[in-house]
Amino acid sequence: MPPGKMSAMAIRITTLAERPEFAATLWDMDNTWHEFMLQDPVADLYYALVKTAYPDHVLVADDDAEPGRLVARGYMTPFVSDGGELPDNGWDGVIRSGWLARERGLPTDAVSALEITVRRDLLGKGLSAVMLAALRGQAARLGHRELVAPVRPNLKHLEPHTPMAEYAFRTRADGLPHDAWLRVHVRAGGKIVKVAPRSMVVAGTAAEWRQWTGLPFDRSGAVEVPGALAPVHCDLVHDHAVYVEPNVWVSHPV
Repeated sequence: MPPGKMSAMAIRITTLAERPEFAATLWDMDNTWHEFMLQDPVADLYYALVKTAYPDHVLVADDDAEPGRLVARGYMTPFVSDGGELPDNGWDGVIRSGWLARERGLPTDAVSALEITVRRDLLGKGLSAVMLAALRGQAARLGHRELVAPVRPNLKHLEPHTPMAEYAFRTRADGLPHDAWLRVHVRAGGKIVKVAPRSMVVAGTAAEWRQWTGLPFDRSGAVEVPGALAPVHCDLVHDHAVYVEPNVWVSHPV
């Protein structure tokens, strides 16, 4: 974080368990998420339960100047690593793993970041890096040696047809990642491990995609959707369109 960027803000970061009053307003914070990104069915296995099942894995931040008003939030989920590689189904995979472990009463042995969201009017002030550091700290307090994250590169949407395997490992002259959000992770000590080629899957009818995006979805084939990291595949004959989002696995020792 560049010096002075947040000098005018006194940020307080706590867990949702410590400040349960934030539970009612977690989703009221103005943000930049596109509507189609909120349609992944796996999400309900986590977000619907955060208040009761995962409050120690949710971080909430407010500013002393406006106490009680969210400036940022961060989510993590416990999951079962099985001692193997990070899953190709990334975001969906760790949420499902954590949910199944909870339902079956099984122990978890790993933790994954899921989301860092900063209030729209505070973007560009270095809060994302602060929240990432806080997530790493909380993962350590929960007894983990590593925090993994299926990272959604924030500039990839400008190149939807570029394979993530090419984009994720592109670097600048100084050796740091080309992508700004991946740079934040690497500067924080993270290591890019691999691509999660099917990290999130959103499927819907053509009519649903029209509602989510405002686009016509009137032809079969690849459709570029603002904010999507890859094209949406539309099949009008069978009346469905499917978005398969690739992410990038990053490992943070904590």
